[in-house]
Amino acid sequence: MSYTAYLTELHGLPVFDFPLPDDEDPRLPEPEAAAWRISYNPYTEESDENFEDRFERFLTTVAPSRVRALIIGQWGEAEEEDDSAMIVDLLVAAKDRLTALEAVFIGDLEPEEAEISWIQQSDVTPVLDAYPGLRELGIRGGSGLRFPVVTHQNLRRLRFETGGLPGEVVRGVAGSELPALEYLEMWLGVEGYGGDATVGDLAPLLSGGRFPALRHLGLQNSEIQDEIAAAVASAPVVAQLTSLDLSMGVLTDEGAAALLDGQPLTHLRRLDLDHNYFSEAVEQRLRDALEPSGVEVALSEKGDEDEYNGEVDRYTAVAE
Repeated sequence: MSYTAYLTELHGLPVFDFPLPDDEDPRLPEPEAAAWRISYNPYTEESDENFEDRFERFLTTVAPSRVRALIIGQWGEAEEEDDSAMIVDLLVAAKDRLTALEAVFIGDLEPEEAEISWIQQSDVTPVLDAYPGLRELGIRGGSGLRFPVVTHQNLRRLRFETGGLPGEVVRGVAGSELPALEYLEMWLGVEGYGGDATVGDLAPLLSGGRFPALRHLGLQNSEIQDEIAAAVASAPVVAQLTSLDLSMGVLTDEGAAALLDGQPLTHLRRLDLDHNYFSEAVEQRLRDALEPSGVEVALSEKGDEDEYNGEVDRYTAVAE
């Protein structure tokens, strides 16, 4: 399966691609009825319109005061000097026009456009400062990403899709004041692509009480997934959750045993452990322990591994 495909919906709204300038008869949905995707491919497009021009044309074509969800796709070349700071600046400058905006996703690129590690991000927190009514923020790509401590009263969903999430981002999230946050998803990735977060960085989050409204926690796609599972097994935050996602990483029987020996998980509606390296016996133990209580346990996807000279290499679902 592809973990980094184009979004098909955002904030419960279907995605609609804002048309290219040579589309003579675009049929547009109502502004509030779609998650508008704006993108510009500098490698294939022949138009003189760059991303900034396209964004301004969007604002003058679609009534911006009625737009609820906005998706930013490709905006330029995958180079450090062409990072998402330009996107952040455009969004901040449009705050008095996009007055109904509730959801933003930055970096909706597929691998054919840029591998996830090539997407150049920046400090995205000015978007939260500019839009106090924002309810959902999603980011794809961890290179250059920054998320210093922030306060936001209305954000409900926060999602980071990366092959390597910097530890400073994790610490920034864990130190933020987000009293309405219900859903938090972080793809932690591997150290080789900047994913240097540790279990210690997660401690303020796992201790509980940091985000009182939190009901879903995803700590995913990590090469230290067993360590994370062991920490989660005794983490106070688990008691307030209805769903927990530890998928996509290098999760073995060791991590599963920690979960089985830890605090009860039978209050959860769903436990996602897909892309795992479990033995059949441990899979059955997990099912026997949780499914009779009504917990939906996702275990179907298996991770990739290689063996060479007796050494086994196991991989996260997303890295480069």
